Amino acid sequence: MAEGLRPQFLSRLQVEQQEDGCTWMVLGTLRYVSKVHGSLITVPSGFVTDFASVPRIPFAYWLCGNTAQAPAVVHDYLYQTQLTNDRGLADAIFLEAMAVEGDPWWRRRLMWSAVRAAGGKPWRTGPARYKVLGNDTSKAPPPV
Repeated sequence: MAEGLRPQFLSRLQVEQQEDGCTWMVLGTLRYVSKVHGSLITVPSGFVTDFASVPRIPFAYWLCGNTAQAPAVVHDYLYQTQLTNDRGLADAIFLEAMAVEGDPWWRRRLMWSAVRAAGGKPWRTGPARYKVLGNDTSKAPPPV
C-alpha cells in the first residue's frame, strides 16, 4: 500500500453512448488515484466500455444496475489492458473506487463478490476484448 496517497477521482467521467446501444466511449481522460495500487490510473479518452456487466435479472439490476459507473470504467480498463497484471488487484481497485464514489458498503461487497466469482473469463479475454471494442491500441499501456 502507498502511504500518504488518498484514493480519489481527479476528473469526472464523460461518456457518449455508441451506436450499438450497449457500449460507451470515454470522451475525456478519466484519472483515478489508487492507494491500493499506489499510483495514478489514467483511462484515455476514446476508451470503449460497457460499464459494469450487471445481469438483467430484475432483482440484481434493481440493486446494482446503473451504479458505480466511474469505478466500472476503471475496472474495465484494468481488465482489458491488464495494467495491474493481477486480477485480484484490479478487483480490489474496483472496490476501493466504489468506496470513493460513496456507494453503500452492501452494494460494494455485492459487486466486488460478483467480479471475484465471475471475472475469470473476462480477465483472460480482456486484451482481445480491448481490440474488438475498437480501443486504440496505440494508447494501451506498455506490458508489465
